[in-house]
Amino acid sequence: MAITTGGATGTPVAPPATATPPAGPSAAGTREARPGAPRPRREAAWRRRDRRWGYIFVGPQLVGMAVFVLLPFVASLVLAFASWNGLTELEWVGFDNFAAQLQDELLLRSIVNTLLIAVVTVPVGLGIAVVTAVALERLRTRTLYLILFFAPVVTSTVAVAMIWQQLFRADGVLSTAIASVFGIAPPDWLNDPRLALLAVCIVSIWSSLGLNVIIFLAGLQNISPSVIEAARIDGAGAWRLFSAIRLPLLSPIVFFSSIVAFISSLQTFDTVFVLTANAGPDNATRTIVYHIYDLGFGRFEFGPSSAASVILLLLTLVITAIQFGAQKKFVHYEDDAA
Repeated sequence: MAITTGGATGTPVAPPATATPPAGPSAAGTREARPGAPRPRREAAWRRRDRRWGYIFVGPQLVGMAVFVLLPFVASLVLAFASWNGLTELEWVGFDNFAAQLQDELLLRSIVNTLLIAVVTVPVGLGIAVVTAVALERLRTRTLYLILFFAPVVTSTVAVAMIWQQLFRADGVLSTAIASVFGIAPPDWLNDPRLALLAVCIVSIWSSLGLNVIIFLAGLQNISPSVIEAARIDGAGAWRLFSAIRLPLLSPIVFFSSIVAFISSLQTFDTVFVLTANAGPDNATRTIVYHIYDLGFGRFEFGPSSAASVILLLLTLVITAIQFGAQKKFVHYEDDAA
């Protein structure tokens, strides 16, 4: 250490000692809190206010979902393993309800009818909707047609079923027209086991046509005009343009609509309940949901009814999983094509 002389007397004076920063955690804290370091900002008051209002607006929806969706779902899972008629004491029976339902001919008939409705209504309904959307795309003034097609979607299903019930009568307009055109006896749609399920399919296709048309029309308008123009320059005609360009690029919309339509077909109830009394002649229109309703609210057998609802849930999940697995073979995207 160097020594200097202080004052005029030349007395040696030691230099001032430099402050040594303390070691340990406090030193690290001092370094982190150095001037200019970013400090965590407090959340703005308007953000906290918006979050509170968000909770206020979302709260009733969450409560409604918990009361009317989650709670019945949990209750149905519990009742599926129990025997209860709403008045007696709950009795656990394990998988007996499932075993009994899988051996019930009414449930098997309901599954077959429901799958037939889905197999008929989904491809036929979506096919008609695609063709209608392509036809409406070429019209400049299509607002009136869209309103007419969409009217059944916003109309009550009960009202739609009651109107079609009058049309399907043996002396109704539809039966009379068919008899006069083909020279046969007027068909009695709702009392004939061979025609009752077909009548339900016709009503289902007619009711959902407007929504599918609007969805497909929006998908067609979303296709890039450059792709269409390039195909026309290459000499693609109208059919080639539709089958090789528009339909593949529309396949994601078709995939989405098919899943929604298939799930909706598996849940067919109100049309059957109103259109055909007691699930039609010889249970010709008995669906799974009608079977669940008949067991629960007709016979007050809530255990078997809940078991049937779980079987419907599993069937829906399996079919949806199959559709998602098959999408890689027929779903094409515009970015992939490019």
